[in-house]
Amino acid sequence: MATKSVAPRPGSPVRGSRSGRPIMAALDLLGRRWALRVLWELRDGPQSFRALRARCDEVSPTVLNQRLAELRASRIVAHERGLGYALGPEGESLLAALAPLHDWAARWARPAAARARRAPRR
Repeated sequence: MATKSVAPRPGSPVRGSRSGRPIMAALDLLGRRWALRVLWELRDGPQSFRALRARCDEVSPTVLNQRLAELRASRIVAHERGLGYALGPEGESLLAALAPLHDWAARWARPAAARARRAPRR
């Protein structure tokens, strides 16, 4: 029998930490399979479950349902009948907080991309 996934909550022990610190709860939630990808795919607006699954490389419906339930319980994702899943206010705020990480990753990737362009073709 499968166990129900519980969204990490600040103030409660989470994977890797018994402290209950908010940052540890956030890292636990965002470190779960597909959580960040779901956030990324919702950045441009609402998606139906089927469209979101397709954008997430056909993640299993069970895993996608678990992530969406956790993200909804954390008020990061919202669901509206007829519109689908979208970032809630906390999700929009989180995406803005992750923007510097996105910028850093782009700078970090530049040397690797330049080396790949210079590598001799076989």
